[in-house]
Amino acid sequence: MLHRIFLAINLPDNIKRKLISLKDKWIEIPARWTKEPNLHVTLLFLGNLDDNQLSQTIKVIQEVTTRHTSFVLNLRKVCFGPTDEKNSGKMPRMIWVEGEGENKLLQLQQDLDKTIFNLESFQYKERDEKPFKFHITLARIKQWEFKKLEEIPKIDEEINLKFEANTFELMESQLKKGGPEHTILESFELSGEEN
Repeated sequence: MLHRIFLAINLPDNIKRKLISLKDKWIEIPARWTKEPNLHVTLLFLGNLDDNQLSQTIKVIQEVTTRHTSFVLNLRKVCFGPTDEKNSGKMPRMIWVEGEGENKLLQLQQDLDKTIFNLESFQYKERDEKPFKFHITLARIKQWEFKKLEEIPKIDEEINLKFEANTFELMESQLKKGGPEHTILESFELSGEEN
């Protein structure tokens, strides 16, 4: 059986509520908003894994976790995304939250990426080559309807939300009619020694 798997830092409920309330500011934008329970920071998308790959992945994640401690993430800005140079001037695909606190987050993400994709059972898996960008997807733009807007609304709002990331989860995503449903398969505590 195949499982569609990703690794994520789930947000505290109070942060999710604050973020989801922002959609009232931009109701004129044609977008499919992320369901409140699904708001998260994606660390790594692993794609479809069989049971063997899944059990090997869990073992190496437990090992990686011992090398990392908890850290604070600062959510700073709501804007259109992606915001890299390749996409400048193009139509946005998302409304997302950008943040700070990337150093320990980036170290964890890179360690997970390198360790998991070095597994023998992953040697033929396609790896996402895009550089990691710390963000939370609030909504996906409905491109066709967005093109018809006479005036493109501006989204560039400073926010100041902080939370401590002391766990991350191995998540399974199931694509349903009403949008994806995410289930936590395993939770990992960041309590290792400093690198």
